[in-house]
Amino acid sequence: MSNSQWLMKLNSDKAPFIIGEIGQNHDGSLGMAHAYVNALADAGVDAVKFQTHIAAVESTQDDQFRVKFSYQDETRYDYWKRMEFTEVQWAELKNHADQRGIGFLSTPFSGAAVQLLSRIGVEAWKIGSGDTTSQEIFNSVLKSQMPIIVSSGMSSWKELDEIVEQLNANSANYSLMQCTSKYPTPLTDVGLNVLSEMKARYDCRVGLSDHSGQLAPALASVARGFSLVEIHATFDKAMFGPDVVASLTINEIKDLVNFARDLTFIDENPVDKDEMATELQQQKSLFCRSLALVKDLPAGHVLTEDDLTLKKPGSGIKWKDRHKLIGHRLLQDTPMKRLLKAGDVA
Repeated sequence: MSNSQWLMKLNSDKAPFIIGEIGQNHDGSLGMAHAYVNALADAGVDAVKFQTHIAAVESTQDDQFRVKFSYQDETRYDYWKRMEFTEVQWAELKNHADQRGIGFLSTPFSGAAVQLLSRIGVEAWKIGSGDTTSQEIFNSVLKSQMPIIVSSGMSSWKELDEIVEQLNANSANYSLMQCTSKYPTPLTDVGLNVLSEMKARYDCRVGLSDHSGQLAPALASVARGFSLVEIHATFDKAMFGPDVVASLTINEIKDLVNFARDLTFIDENPVDKDEMATELQQQKSLFCRSLALVKDLPAGHVLTEDDLTLKKPGSGIKWKDRHKLIGHRLLQDTPMKRLLKAGDVA
C-alpha cells in the first residue's frame, strides 16, 4: 500500500483503518521497535504508531510513575529518557514502515517532538488523551494541515466540544476516538455507546482506541460501523512493560484485521434474497422433501393422510398437493422407499 493509499483509507469513513500501537512496548530497544513494524505489517495493519518522548522538554524529576514497574529506572523521567530514539532512528523507523507499505504515526509529547516528527516527514498526527488541552502541541499540529486523530480518554463532553470547535475553526481534517485512559480498561468502562453519541454530536470519523487488552471491544466497534481502531500490540502477554496488559498479541491483531476486511467485503456484496433462491433451485430440490408412503402398500389401497410422509429429495409431489393423492386408489403395489408419483393412483 502506497502512502497515498493509507491516507485515503484514513480519510474514508467507510474503509477499515487499523492502527497497531507499539507505544513503549519496545522497552527502549530500537531492534525491538523494528521487529514490531515487521510483525504488524505482516498482520495487515494500515499503520503502526509509536510515541515520541523527549524527556528533557516533556518531563521533570517530579513526574510520578502511574504504576511503579521498572527495575532499572529510578524516576519516570529516567524511563522517558530510556524510551527516546534519535532523530535518525525515528527516520529509520518511518522509512521501514514506508518500505512495508503501511502508515507511520507517532504521538508527540512535546512541541520539540512535533518538530522532530515534522522533519522526518510524518503525514498525519495522533494526539494522546493527556494532551488535548496542550496548546503548544495542538497548535503546532493544526498548522501542518495534515490529518489529525484525537483521543478523548480523559475529556468531558464540554472539553470535547471546545476541541472540536478549535479543529473546525482551523478547517482541520480530523477524527475522534473514544478512549478510556485505564490500563487495562475493564469491559464495563470501554464505552462503545459513546461512539454513536460522538458521531451524532460531531459528524466526523469516529473510532475506538482500546486499552482493554481483549479482542471483543475492537471487533464490536468494527461490527457497529466504527472501523477506525487503535489497539496496543505485544509479542506476548508475558513480556515486560506497563502497557503489555492493555495490549493484544500479534495474532489477535491479525484476527481483527481479517474480521474488518471480511466484514467490509460482505457489506460490499449485498444479497438479493429472491435471486439467491432462484440460484439455489437445484440445491433446494436436493435438500427439500416430497410425498412418500410411511410403509409399503398394496394395489387397490385407498390413500389417507396417515399413509403419507415427506422424504428427500424435493423433486416429487409437494405436501401442499397431497389432495391429489388422498382418497385415490393405488394402481399397483407401491413401496415406501421411493417418492410417490401422480401416475401411482387412479
